[in-house]
Amino acid sequence: MQVTQLIVGSMEVCCYLLACPESGRALAIDPGGDEERILEHCRRNDWRLQMLLCTHGHPDHVAANAALKAATGAEIIMHGDDAAFFAKAETVRYFSMLGLPASPPPDRLVADGDIVELGSLKLRVLHTPGHTPGGICLYLAPNLFTGDTLFVGGVGRTDFPGGDIATLSKSICQRLLVLPLETVVWPGHGYGGSRSTIAEEAAENPFLQEKWY
Repeated sequence: MQVTQLIVGSMEVCCYLLACPESGRALAIDPGGDEERILEHCRRNDWRLQMLLCTHGHPDHVAANAALKAATGAEIIMHGDDAAFFAKAETVRYFSMLGLPASPPPDRLVADGDIVELGSLKLRVLHTPGHTPGGICLYLAPNLFTGDTLFVGGVGRTDFPGGDIATLSKSICQRLLVLPLETVVWPGHGYGGSRSTIAEEAAENPFLQEKWY
């Protein structure tokens, strides 16, 4: 499986495009803007975009959802806890300060352990709250799409509404660091680099060196 990483939107989100080679059906993880670039990449490869997977509901990660859904009919998928949290009026008001469009309501809710299938692609949902209540990572060995839970050399911030450092710490320790060391980490932003491995993060990520988890 080929992983295409596109840096999109004003906040430089790492959007990932994955396609089933047999059917040409594709999904996008965290389409945070630049919908025309995403669509053009799909057209150029003759892919049919059918799913929009949200690692969490922050506007910078879902800003292209509405436009892509309108253009392709793609299904929006999000964890139930984030769908509920980002539907609250006070949450909408707070994040409107970013000036980015919110996602339409998700078409499908997922929970920890669910498998999202698209042709030959089968991604396992890992619920990793802490950055947001319904934050998830998506695992298709050896690839792990971590959203804003884990970065290269960093971790997601927890000072926004819905964030909690103790919860994030537990998520990283119990859900991510237990994966095979060769697991490739694909982060939600390229702050410290475009990709890494669980082994590298466990050994070198400064936030993981102290036993804060």
